[in-house]
Amino acid sequence: MLSFFRVNARYQTISLVVFFLLLRLPFFLGGAPLLIPELSWMLVGEQMGRGFMLYRDVWDNVSPFSGLTYWLIDTLFGRTQWAYQLAAMTVSLVQILYFNYVIHSREVFPERTFLPGALYALFLNISFDMGTLSPMLIANTFLLFAFGSIVKILVRREVTTQVFEMGLYIGIATLFYLPASLFMIWAFLALLFYTGSSARHHLLGLFGSIFPLLMVVLFFYLNNGVESLNRNLLTSVFQVKQYNLNDFSSLLASLLLPLGFGVMGFMRIFTTLRFVNYQTRIQQVMALWFISAVFTIPLMQFLAPMQFVIFVPPAAFFATHYFQSFKKNSWADEFQFTLMGAVIILIQYQGLRSVIPGIAMGKLENLRAKPAELPDQIRDKRILVLGQHSGEYINNFTATPYLNWELASYDLQNLDNFDSVIHVYDNFKKDPPDFVIDKVNIMPKLLKRVPALNKHYSLSPWKGIYQRTD
Repeated sequence: MLSFFRVNARYQTISLVVFFLLLRLPFFLGGAPLLIPELSWMLVGEQMGRGFMLYRDVWDNVSPFSGLTYWLIDTLFGRTQWAYQLAAMTVSLVQILYFNYVIHSREVFPERTFLPGALYALFLNISFDMGTLSPMLIANTFLLFAFGSIVKILVRREVTTQVFEMGLYIGIATLFYLPASLFMIWAFLALLFYTGSSARHHLLGLFGSIFPLLMVVLFFYLNNGVESLNRNLLTSVFQVKQYNLNDFSSLLASLLLPLGFGVMGFMRIFTTLRFVNYQTRIQQVMALWFISAVFTIPLMQFLAPMQFVIFVPPAAFFATHYFQSFKKNSWADEFQFTLMGAVIILIQYQGLRSVIPGIAMGKLENLRAKPAELPDQIRDKRILVLGQHSGEYINNFTATPYLNWELASYDLQNLDNFDSVIHVYDNFKKDPPDFVIDKVNIMPKLLKRVPALNKHYSLSPWKGIYQRTD
């Protein structure tokens, strides 16, 4: 397989597409389990489709362009998981083909092959949750476009107005996934260390980065939503964590191979003296990418393989050098590539199909949305979950802005504050739920603080569930 992708031929582009689709074959044969973050993204798109404005009327910390993407998918296809997975496959294919195009066309390595794209495809399938349309996956596309702009600058050995284009891509990536804003520092350092950029070029790149951000802030300002934008997105990136979704064993197993081969490839660079100047600079730029990606880890809401897709480009980049450092048709590199691919496929199938009974690693049980045990009457209803939702919304719809519990706590766990009480009442009045599932025993205090709600809601025959009476 390795020797096949080392062949430099035009048909290899189609081969990359087929190779990636074969790796995603389990998704076609039986689908993938619905994940709790994936369900939340669907609910955001659904609420926005009902005319509610993100942050102001839908309390969630998904970035604005990601919210728009989920709204568009919901508008076209409704709450269907296959539409999100199909969109994720499309985004992944764009990344694979573009990454290979940049490496291949710019002669980043001495040997022109399609191996970078093949490795990128493999690493995107290290865990089944990478098949979801996560904000980080979409943002990664625009970071790759920014990398392509930097490569053009390094190859031409002159700084042009492409620095604005580079900054614009990073700004757009930030609007899909807020921690991607750290790559503004990556771009600044790349221009500072490896190009003859002037202060004007740095300012042009900075303006390109902040221009789309300013447009979004202006939109929310005109729609009376700047305060909501700040509370639900800007400050929440440092405060809102959902570590109960973590599965550290699966995370470590998924990252071991990509990062392992990437590190070995990076170490081999020091023993190779056949790179020209701009190729060495590109390697250093990609090393800076890896360092910048490390700093995004503390900003992640939860730890799962899908969040670490930002490490795939440097891992695939340096792993390419590792395999190209062997002589052509060497049995050692062919064996390692085949073994790596087999282990990656095994991890993916283990997560989806449990091919090895009794082993939970790779299944991401903490991340899966499981249908909650609710009465049959609570189906296709508008509900509010007080506490962390898991599977209550699978067969129901969300009501009120309080989708993200960490953000909802700003009001619902501060009922001694008069402003919070007013906010809760207004939100209930604007979008009243049919049922309130109280998992944290807040509803009694809420009904006491807001007598007007006490007239409309009463305790149902089911424990912890309140029903609308009118």
